[in-house]
Amino acid sequence: MKIWVDADACPVVIKEILFKAAERTGIPLTLVANQPVRIPRSRFIDTLQVKAGFDVADNEIVKRLGVGDLVITSDIPLAAEVIEKGAHALNPRGELYSADSIRSRLNMRDFLDTMRASGINTGGPPALSQSDRQSFANHLDKLLAAYARDA
Repeated sequence: MKIWVDADACPVVIKEILFKAAERTGIPLTLVANQPVRIPRSRFIDTLQVKAGFDVADNEIVKRLGVGDLVITSDIPLAAEVIEKGAHALNPRGELYSADSIRSRLNMRDFLDTMRASGINTGGPPALSQSDRQSFANHLDKLLAAYARDA
């Protein structure tokens, strides 16, 4: 198992949780971004800087991930591709996407895109809350424990 992070939009507090998890478990963690990303010195943590451009980081993650890997992303289309390739997708708010839930999330995303294109302001997501952070940490721990049990 490897952990891949869509790092351009990942909150710092979530990255810090991931850094600690990589150190604790020894599972490789790679942050993929179009710009330099600060990481602690660790043999388990790495970055991959890609060229700027639409979906360049997403495409690189999909190209490199393997079955059973974990991808941290709030990008719904990326999560759908991850699931299709047999990997896990977890968003920074702690929602673990599944084959069933990703379809409804894609439909909602498309609906909101249509509304925004019509000039309707749909607003953005709320700030990451303490309960979001806790939910993320809990789901991450469950996934890592299941991996350790199966390894």
